[in-house]
Amino acid sequence: MISPVPNADVDDLVRSALDAAISLPVGSTAITYCEGQFGEQDGKTANGLVRHSEKYEILSVIDSRQAGADAGMFLDGTRNGIPVLASLAEAIADAGFVPDYLICGVAPADGLLSDAQRLVLLDGITRGMHVINGLHEFLNDDAEFVAAALLAGVTITDVRRPKDKKDLHLFSGRIFDVTCPRIAVLGTDGAIGKRTTATLLVQALNEAGIKAVMVGTGQTTLIQGGKYGVALDALVPQFCSGEVEHQVVRAFEGEDPDVIVVEGQGALSHPAYLTSGHILRGSRPQGVIVQHAPRREVLGDFPMVAMPTAASEARLIEAFADTTVIGITVNHERMADDAEIGEAIDTLQRELGLPATDPLTRPLDQLVDMVLQAFPELEARVAPGAR
Repeated sequence: MISPVPNADVDDLVRSALDAAISLPVGSTAITYCEGQFGEQDGKTANGLVRHSEKYEILSVIDSRQAGADAGMFLDGTRNGIPVLASLAEAIADAGFVPDYLICGVAPADGLLSDAQRLVLLDGITRGMHVINGLHEFLNDDAEFVAAALLAGVTITDVRRPKDKKDLHLFSGRIFDVTCPRIAVLGTDGAIGKRTTATLLVQALNEAGIKAVMVGTGQTTLIQGGKYGVALDALVPQFCSGEVEHQVVRAFEGEDPDVIVVEGQGALSHPAYLTSGHILRGSRPQGVIVQHAPRREVLGDFPMVAMPTAASEARLIEAFADTTVIGITVNHERMADDAEIGEAIDTLQRELGLPATDPLTRPLDQLVDMVLQAFPELEARVAPGAR
């Protein structure tokens, strides 16, 4: 193990590493480390990268429990050619070269690395891989990681590190100048599929001819390559709604979209996470889609708390903000087959009187229809023959 660098020298080392990064030849191939968590709630960063990544070519996933599986088949029943392998050494051997990046794909609630995880990331650095870290634990503040990166000539990116406070934004009211519809994809729990649904919704709207742009609010969306977004749970609360507002305004002014989709975090009812409140206040969405897992009985990381119902969450959202829940999307975890998924969708539609769908098993046209039903003015944007 590399000897720690004195704390007084860490800031100078970080600056040196950042300066050196300017001249480094950085590519886009990546291995995602997700030992013991791939397909689980705390593996949501790796899960998201396997499903969608604009910035990196994901070559493999590291999780010895699922080694030998195809990542797409394991997650969604559709083969995508990304293998799940047992170790970093196997992943590099499978690639046939040392990929450019090692991405930390685990996302535990406490946002901290275990000793075993540290060793794998340090091994990647020693092998010459840049590290992408989405945890609350900033590796550029860790003397051992800083020294290792400097010796190897690689960079560490702490995705959740917020900007300096002088560069953060308070709520300003500029959201009232955003004239296109805003839709927030919220949920009844954390790690329930909000980001996946928001991503698929944006893709489906664009394919239909409706120009849509996504504003991310978590580290995974930023790692995937999202152009607009902020890791909301790493900010001082005073700036949260203002930073959401700022990113929505940036997206509106930069893209001139027909609709903006805002990724949700946690749940408004969640006892540990308050970010949904900031999203509702900062983006002031005219419509909300609620993502729900009907077979989940307790909150994912807080088993002492029972899950809310989709109906109770919808009522809470509408009571908290000047908005309307326009539909429900289903997470089909723990459902045995397609018939059970269909029954869950039908039950939600009947009980809430709202359209419902499962974006991963049903045609994405159903998501588009959900939006058009709530915002019929967007019908004029649908491209001829697109649907």
